[in-house]
Amino acid sequence: MPSKAPTILAALLPLSSAFAADPAIVKSEFIYETGPYPSIHASTIVETPTGLVSAWFGGTAEKNPDVCIWVSRLVEGRWTESVEAANGIQTDGSRYPTWNPVLFQPKDAPLMLFYKVGPSARGWWGELKTSNDGGKSWSDARKLPDGIHGPIKNKPVQLPNGDLLCPTSNETEESPSRWTIYFERTSDLGKTWKRTEFLHDGIAVSAIQPSLLFLGDGKLRALGRTRQGKIFQITSEDGGTSWGDISLTTLPNPNSGTDAVTLKDGRHLLVYNHTAKGRSPLNLALSKDGSTWEAALVLEDEPKKEFSYPAIIQTSDGLVHITYTWKRQRVKHVVIDPSKLTPQPLANSERPKR
Repeated sequence: MPSKAPTILAALLPLSSAFAADPAIVKSEFIYETGPYPSIHASTIVETPTGLVSAWFGGTAEKNPDVCIWVSRLVEGRWTESVEAANGIQTDGSRYPTWNPVLFQPKDAPLMLFYKVGPSARGWWGELKTSNDGGKSWSDARKLPDGIHGPIKNKPVQLPNGDLLCPTSNETEESPSRWTIYFERTSDLGKTWKRTEFLHDGIAVSAIQPSLLFLGDGKLRALGRTRQGKIFQITSEDGGTSWGDISLTTLPNPNSGTDAVTLKDGRHLLVYNHTAKGRSPLNLALSKDGSTWEAALVLEDEPKKEFSYPAIIQTSDGLVHITYTWKRQRVKHVVIDPSKLTPQPLANSERPKR
């Protein structure tokens, strides 16, 4: 990030006493206490030259036509009141729900907001807005080309040549729906696109919502959600141009979204629900190689409640920021100092204790 970016650590408010026992957690807070939306989901977070920005979809309930994309900015240590950044109103007066916003800050370019519009995941399309002022105002929506969705839930990555590689997936209309992952690429900030084919049959492993890790020397690994009770993984040896076979890891997945990030020191963090059923607990795992994972933190653990759809980034000051759905009511924001994590061996059949 440019040097003019504010030091986010200096802007943080005092640590919540509920988390004071773990030295890795710097802060835990709700981005808002009340808002004009009874139900929210699918948050995203990004660092811009002027500070942190978060977004989510909110309305009366997921899939309802009044569900819009809402954006809040961290200004002088406090999150601003959220504003509506996008909706599904069409030129003919009809209206669809919006879904899964993804914020991304390319190098030396406007902030990007990807999101989906449509009646369901089986019939939505991708749209894109940009901001020249760190999320204060937004351009008109631009519909992405047919067959291009943009990043489906998790953030793109910017490759050394400047290309944006977007992890995405598709859900078909047939029953059972085929859940397949693929990757989209743009070299001109979304003006033109290329994409891979679907990378598996979508039945033996029903997979969606990948996130991307950098393993070094052009090698990438994607991880994400499945219907098979485990997180999937798939690897590229050539910077995302071609991909190997998809497989299941030993990490559990209750058909719920995950996210991951590669840290500046080369380690990797994964946020996920370490359970075969339900969406609690919500966990943080750490890996040195992107293959073997250790338990790092339990972010939430309240039976029969929902803590889900996390987003994770590392900011220019080295801190890690995680946002997630808190009981479908609010967006939770947790700040972590990764240098203070004390990972422990992960017994995959048991819930992590830290």
